[in-house]
Amino acid sequence: MFFRQLLERIGGSRSGTVKPDCFRHPHRLGAIFVALPIVLVLTAFAALGLQWADKTFPPPLDEADTVSAEVLDKDGRLLRAFATKDGLWRLKTTVDDVDPRFLNMLIAYEDQRFREHHGVDPLALGRAALQFVTNGRIVSGASTLSMQVARLIEPRRERTLPAKLLQLARAIQIERRLSKDQILDLYLTHAPYGGNLEGVRAASLAWFGKEPRRLSVAEAALLVALPQLPEKRRPDGNLAAAEAARERVLGRAAVAKVIGEGEAERAALAAIPTRRLQLPAHAAHLAELALRKEPKILQHHTTLRRDIQRGLEAVAREGAAKLGPKVSVAMVMADVRSGEIVGEVGSADYFDASRAGWIDMTRITRSPGSTLKPFIYGLAFEEGLVAQETIIEDRPADFFGYRPRNFDMSYQGDVSIRQALQLSLNVPAIRLLDAVGPARLMVRFRRADVRPALPPNEAPGLAIGLGGVGITLRDLVQLYAGLANRGWPVRLGDGIEGKAGLIDGEAVLSTVAAWHVADILSDVLPPAGSRQRGIAYKTGTSYGYRDAWSVGFDGRYVLGVWVGRPDNGAVPGLTGYAAAAPILFEGFAKSGIAITPLPDPPAGAVRIAQADLPISQRRFSMTASGLLSASAREPAPQIVFPPEGARVELGATTSETMMPLTLKLQGGRAPFRWLANGRPLPDVTRRRTSQWLPDGSGYSTLTVIDAVGRAASVRVFVE
Repeated sequence: MFFRQLLERIGGSRSGTVKPDCFRHPHRLGAIFVALPIVLVLTAFAALGLQWADKTFPPPLDEADTVSAEVLDKDGRLLRAFATKDGLWRLKTTVDDVDPRFLNMLIAYEDQRFREHHGVDPLALGRAALQFVTNGRIVSGASTLSMQVARLIEPRRERTLPAKLLQLARAIQIERRLSKDQILDLYLTHAPYGGNLEGVRAASLAWFGKEPRRLSVAEAALLVALPQLPEKRRPDGNLAAAEAARERVLGRAAVAKVIGEGEAERAALAAIPTRRLQLPAHAAHLAELALRKEPKILQHHTTLRRDIQRGLEAVAREGAAKLGPKVSVAMVMADVRSGEIVGEVGSADYFDASRAGWIDMTRITRSPGSTLKPFIYGLAFEEGLVAQETIIEDRPADFFGYRPRNFDMSYQGDVSIRQALQLSLNVPAIRLLDAVGPARLMVRFRRADVRPALPPNEAPGLAIGLGGVGITLRDLVQLYAGLANRGWPVRLGDGIEGKAGLIDGEAVLSTVAAWHVADILSDVLPPAGSRQRGIAYKTGTSYGYRDAWSVGFDGRYVLGVWVGRPDNGAVPGLTGYAAAAPILFEGFAKSGIAITPLPDPPAGAVRIAQADLPISQRRFSMTASGLLSASAREPAPQIVFPPEGARVELGATTSETMMPLTLKLQGGRAPFRWLANGRPLPDVTRRRTSQWLPDGSGYSTLTVIDAVGRAASVRVFVE
């Protein structure tokens, strides 16, 4: 019945008395039955053909992945970008990277039905066609964002009908493969902004100096307007055109209610930048290294922190400018707890050929001057040879033909160990190095995984104490990181990957010795014009005024500075204190970090007045036969009060009212442990005067034991 009604409709009659035309002409009915399968087959073939063409000639989405390589800081912020092979600044951008207001304005201005259509907007096509017929010219376009993406990833110079049809087909293909947000990602990455700028991120950085995550209404409108005619609307070339285009976008956004009432008028009054800014180019040397290590990776993550890096680069650039031509500056800042490098400056200016800025001076071996002296003193502290107030001679000396002289060619006479290190006197340092041994000092460096370079075929000698070895700035900072970390060695990372942290094994210095060194260095006067910042620091100057150094640390970070000429030329008057130390203090100030106080003294670490030192530590001296060591010179401990067999009147017979008994000793090596009747008193002390509160009256035995295990005892009667 249904088929009969269908035939009646085909025949054009609804009357039962008139036969349909196909029944009056049977050959037509046969033609329909023959044509229908053919149409269905052709339709199927056409569908298969389109499917085949879609798979065989897909849109070039792979080519759309060609973007600029990026080097990011620890928090994912851009440090430096590299142009593509075509010389374009094209930074990968997603919808999550831009201000939502920009996206709303973009869709309102470019493609209001973007979320509804499938690549082609029939309503927009019909409107554009009608306007063309009515006006005889193109009044408005019909390109959707999907069609614009098709044009951007597969550009064609000709503007012909076949090219437009291909663009339509590509838009449909793209819509079949990508989500709407993925299509927006491609537009945000490839939209042209004039010159060699492509993408919203590159444009926002170039015109506003910031990422597009937070844009003002005026900034968002300008970035929406520029891609239509990027060269004609560039703000640095045609400010009037840029303002007019921005105003049209603001007007459309206001009509679409994308922005609030009155916002368009206020945004139109905002100034448009007329100068293109340079894209971020921080950590040039480290960025180059990251790219060489993994050339196929598009995003390289580092341990640097952008604010610190930016501050250090500014300090290095300004410092080199003050020091004159051909002088460069290198800096390394690291976290002493994790070993991560948070800032690294390889040269004063990477692009300054007069300073050989392309050379990364953080990795070049140079003479460290006096910067290794703190480790000599630390080893002497650890061995118990000296205390901070031990007197040492600063006079001309001859060490088997080696005659060190002070930097200023003068001598101070008798000075304390504390003064000798703070003044960086050469002769006292060599006296101590001769005592502890250069080879032992080199062993301590190896514990920190640092191997200073010695002259060919030479064993470690006394000259290493004054810079007679080669070391890089990175290795020097690694050494000081262990000093700042209470003596425990820390391995610095390379700034790109991990592999940073504590080094398994033995300490570079004991915790007590490391504290003594830091305590002395924390009181070194800051350089002229700098204020005290609560850091411990040391300077150094290599022979011939070729290298100036300064390394300082607080309780969390260590910063090393090198100043000199990359060609190893001399710079008359260049010293660590005058040239590198001011940069060190300015680096801490401009890095933006809060100074962390130095650690509190560990157990057993105290300053002892010179008069309270054991006889053996009151003066450090040398004789023709060598060092008079503490163990050979100092007498065994001796209790001088109370004397053996004394009867001591303490005025009471119970411990509640009994007065304490004063104990005094001579000789021995601190620290000391007192025992009363075999029971140790609560505290170990470095002082030679202590107190003991007896449990009651009667005979008691008092014993003192020094640091090397020697003991003395007396027997007294308390009444």
